[in-house]
Amino acid sequence: MSSVNFLVKILDEADVQWRPLGEISSFYGGLTGKSKKDFEGGCAKYVTYKNIFANSSIDFSCLENVKMSESEKQNSIKIGDVLFTGSSEIAEEAGMSSVVAEDFEGPIYLNSFSFGVRFNQDVPLSPGFVKHLFRSSFMRMEIAKTASGVTRFNISKERFRKIQVPIPCPENPKKSLKIQAEIVRILDAFTELTTELTTELTTRKKQYNYYRDQLLSFEDDEVEWQTLGVLAENLDSMRKPITSGLRAPGDIPYYGASGIVDHVKDYIFDCDLLLVSEDGANLLARNTPIAFSISGKSWVNNHAHVLKFKTYAERKYVEYYLNSIDLTPYISGAAQPKLNKKSLENIRIPNPSPEDKKRIVEILDKFDALAGSINDGLPCEIELRQKQYEHYRNLLLNFPKPKAAGA
Repeated sequence: MSSVNFLVKILDEADVQWRPLGEISSFYGGLTGKSKKDFEGGCAKYVTYKNIFANSSIDFSCLENVKMSESEKQNSIKIGDVLFTGSSEIAEEAGMSSVVAEDFEGPIYLNSFSFGVRFNQDVPLSPGFVKHLFRSSFMRMEIAKTASGVTRFNISKERFRKIQVPIPCPENPKKSLKIQAEIVRILDAFTELTTELTTELTTRKKQYNYYRDQLLSFEDDEVEWQTLGVLAENLDSMRKPITSGLRAPGDIPYYGASGIVDHVKDYIFDCDLLLVSEDGANLLARNTPIAFSISGKSWVNNHAHVLKFKTYAERKYVEYYLNSIDLTPYISGAAQPKLNKKSLENIRIPNPSPEDKKRIVEILDKFDALAGSINDGLPCEIELRQKQYEHYRNLLLNFPKPKAAGA
């Protein structure tokens, strides 16, 4: 990409100033003084934790409602603001960002587990530029340093304000914004292509999901219904979370809410199990399956429930079913989604005969294998495009920092 090389050359020669966030912006918090009932049937819009986590720019079609009184004073968002998740039970979700990149009507508020950053008017940073900037790998590393915790990770605003942000040509705002616009044009081209491929993949998955749902749909009087607590043995008490610094490296998979997060030396389990996400934004976003089977030696932390079944058919049947239904009624916490053990075990599952379960699983396994073979090309292409985007994002946004005095 000659345009990228040309732009990199310009950036190498450009005056780039690194400024602490605390000097060039103001911070504001999310909603305060709200109870669970305030989020039922409200008339005011607010940005959810899920919205921030899922998109690099706010999707105004996914906002939810909250009750607000006319006399109530709460912080509202503005175009150009960068919104961050301020707290999470999963380290990787703390400090995730989303930008208010387009204008909107009426006041829109921010959920309580997040905070907003608003740049000063004299700071020449465009919404499109910071959209890519705060999700770049080097900036995510800096943000990660501001979070601490064991079971819950919280962003320290004091440390967050010290994060250095690059501003190209700050003394010439017109030139600065022109450079930023070219960077955004190149990076948006990669994300648009990835979006097109993802849309195609989504369409194919919907076709598969349609046939899966047909097989798993039952009337109340058609089969016996049982709670998941009756159908499965819960092994949550055997889980052991280990902070990353204390994990002895090895070849045993270490599982979290959405899959393997590391490999360790020792193991807790050595059998076939079904893991179900306990917390995290994916419980609502469903970008990856919230129920997934594992086999052999494994270590599981406290972000995934551990279920054991008597047969392969029973385990896979429940796995397919959980991934096909809306779990919102069982999930607590709009800002910090959680599926606790009691709610998990109260999920009602249609319980056909062992023969019918085996038949359904055999059909769905074949569908699953077929969908996998059809989709192999698209996911690989999407992954390739995503890696290209990340490469050029880091290339275009990782401006050289000035050398420290005496270095």
